[in-house]
Amino acid sequence: MNRREFLVSGGASALSFASVPGLSGRAMAQGAKEIPIGVLFAMSGANAQTGIDARHAMETAADIVNNSYDLDLPTAKNAGLASLGNAKIKLIFADHQLDPQKGRAEAERLITQENVCALIGCYFSSVSSTVSGVAERYGLPFLCADSSSPSLARRGYKFFFRPAAQDEMFSAAMFDFLDSQRAKGKKIETISLFCEDTIFGTDSSNVQRKLAAERGYKIAADIKYRANATSLSVEVQQLKAADADVLLPSSYTSDSILLVKTMEELGYKPKNIIAQASGFVDPAFYNAVGDKAVGVITRASFSIDMAERRPMIYKVNDMFKARAKRDLNDATSRELMGLLVLADAIDRAGSVDGTKIRDALAATDIPGTRTIMPWKRVHFGPDGQNPDADPVLIQYVGGDKFATIFPEAVAVAEPRWPMKS
Repeated sequence: MNRREFLVSGGASALSFASVPGLSGRAMAQGAKEIPIGVLFAMSGANAQTGIDARHAMETAADIVNNSYDLDLPTAKNAGLASLGNAKIKLIFADHQLDPQKGRAEAERLITQENVCALIGCYFSSVSSTVSGVAERYGLPFLCADSSSPSLARRGYKFFFRPAAQDEMFSAAMFDFLDSQRAKGKKIETISLFCEDTIFGTDSSNVQRKLAAERGYKIAADIKYRANATSLSVEVQQLKAADADVLLPSSYTSDSILLVKTMEELGYKPKNIIAQASGFVDPAFYNAVGDKAVGVITRASFSIDMAERRPMIYKVNDMFKARAKRDLNDATSRELMGLLVLADAIDRAGSVDGTKIRDALAATDIPGTRTIMPWKRVHFGPDGQNPDADPVLIQYVGGDKFATIFPEAVAVAEPRWPMKS
């Protein structure tokens, strides 16, 4: 039996499963076997809320895996992983602090000292890039729960898997929406690109630049700024001067807040905003800018109004909300579902050997109806990307509410266009 088989809990940095919120009274019997999984997010610094929310999502998914629930989700009905003697998964968290090199060091610690059988994370594509490289060297799966840079799946890695969409898929949906609006007679001729300068923003703008050329949209402004900026006044003046029909920002939370506040200060009122999610789906953003963001459209992997067709989404959201005091969103839904996909693969592998889990992930085939997402299916191509992770577009309508507006097959409301109409 190798060093990763049926490890017993231990270590001061581990999250004892009996201490997970909501599990008091369901603590495991002493000596029960546990399956350690390394979880890497930014839990300190300017974007710490994303990591805190991710932790709640992971803990909710672990609850679903480790206990029995009447939910049509992978591993939900059995308490624990059946093929491993009902062993429980144990989450071992690490704070990468939005630093790729810190992420690299923490990934190596989780593998060599905590003996994890897989890694999951990391929200920021720049950190997912380095962490997945570490996992590849050690022959352990890296489940990319929420980072969306297309280039992550183009490095020839065999241990990289991403169930959710990447930015080419998201951006295509955004331009499909623009095309549909134009076909309905809306005037949409120009766009402005606005992106932060890490791998996420750079890849996003590259895709959008290409799609604009292919679909016949003129780029009125193309602005790249330094991530975690302290001022965006110059950039917003440029956007105001361009006055495009649509602004397409790719920004994390702190930058998204700064962008909207600076636009208000400088009197720039975009006709329409279609965002690349990230900061524009973070509750912290809407808490900070309030009604200034009403009408903002963002691409997404999730919309809670899908629960009208699939009621179990309400149940899962209630479980998450009991921990996080907020609803699931684009990021946390992907994180929760990512851990369920990973746990399902470990269960089917019947082992915590990295190569066996990798092979089980490669053989994954989960119908979209057995997820909380709008996806047709969860399966992976040779590059580790799920090609059937269908995106949606949602529009902020105020308070903490969004409405799905595209595609029309799943829409619950007509888009507000222009956004301030």
